[in-house]
Amino acid sequence: MKIKILMVCLGNICRSPLAEGILQSKLDPSKFSVSSSGTSNYHIGNKPDLRSIEVAKKYGIDITSQKAAQFKSSDFNTYDHIYAMDNSNLQNIINIAPNNKDKNKVQLILNELYPNENLDIPDPYYGGDKGFEDVFQMLDKACDVITSKLNSTD
Repeated sequence: MKIKILMVCLGNICRSPLAEGILQSKLDPSKFSVSSSGTSNYHIGNKPDLRSIEVAKKYGIDITSQKAAQFKSSDFNTYDHIYAMDNSNLQNIINIAPNNKDKNKVQLILNELYPNENLDIPDPYYGGDKGFEDVFQMLDKACDVITSKLNSTD
């Protein structure tokens, strides 16, 4: 049975699609499944932001087939690990968790790099192209740690 990982940001068009694509590119697809969603319903069905698509493409990752989805409480039944991009989204996810077991599936993605520091991946939406590059680099490093942990438990 595949281990299922969900990446979550606000609108599911900038950070979480990048995180999904990056982690997917590092893991064996026969053992792991990676998806993404947003806590808001702003962009349901839309492709990722063009700037996310472009920065992913620069590193050989194609995220053009992704479509924005909204996080829902039933996702706790589907996913083994849920990574929030920032504290606000973390709180939104925790608030709808049915129980402590589900709450324990959720963590901030940057805590993989900087344990217990509770740092946010900044939303690059208004930050220009450099913001997307910076976010890609942060997510890439965090996904290296996640990959290492997942592969050691598999």
